[in-house]
Amino acid sequence: MGWIQITVYLVVLVLLAKPLGEYMARVYSGEGGWLVKILRPIERGIYRVCRIRSDDEMSWKVYAASMLAFNLLGMLVLYFLQRFQHVLPLNPAGMPAVSPDSSFNTAVSFTTNTNWQGYGGETTMSHLTQMLGLTVQNFVSAASGMAVLVAFIRGFTRRNAVSIGNFWVDLVRSTVHILLPLSVVLALFLVSQGVVQNLEAPAHAQLVQSITGPDGKTVSEQVISVGPAASQIAIKQLGTNGGGFFNVNSAHPFENPTALSNFFESLSILLVAAG
Repeated sequence: MGWIQITVYLVVLVLLAKPLGEYMARVYSGEGGWLVKILRPIERGIYRVCRIRSDDEMSWKVYAASMLAFNLLGMLVLYFLQRFQHVLPLNPAGMPAVSPDSSFNTAVSFTTNTNWQGYGGETTMSHLTQMLGLTVQNFVSAASGMAVLVAFIRGFTRRNAVSIGNFWVDLVRSTVHILLPLSVVLALFLVSQGVVQNLEAPAHAQLVQSITGPDGKTVSEQVISVGPAASQIAIKQLGTNGGGFFNVNSAHPFENPTALSNFFESLSILLVAAG
């Protein structure tokens, strides 16, 4: 059975790699396609709001500086979001501010797409921090890496050119046309499998039999953390990010409740890279 599962996994991955790869090539070259045409107004709207001139190309130095500046800003936003989450909305569990060292570690880790998790997600982060901080960084850190790879490829194919594209255009297209639609599909599928997706406070369940805690006190109820997990898990997998909604990531039944969710979460880790 194990070999059958591995074989099915590899077959599905290979079958999806070519059509996704062709779609990604069209996205980065600015070509059409029905999905691209649907999402193009969103792309253009972002250019308009951010005052991006999509037809301006960059040298490798400007491209690299833009990438570093964008991610430095993202790191600072994520750091301060953690430090002030106790006074910000969408914190039904009343999570206190994250410590300075943990905030810095998490901000650097998620901005660089390393996503090393030195905290328990359900006992440390508010819903706002999970959504506006960690989930957003799961998108843009992966999109930054994809943009750099595309620029790297252009460096080989444009032997006589002085430009390698526009970082802002590559970042927006990676997010809007590739990561976002894949994440929406995967998140909806995960919800259908039982992955939690809400903005509620932790649930409390009475234990059938009370137990004695490590401090010697009697424990008669269990606190069950819930929140916007499915939307974060989808991009966590597709962007090859670590740091899930819960402390044990996809070993948690609220992140990965069925054999099907396990298969598609595993498939998602390699899907974009294979494409």
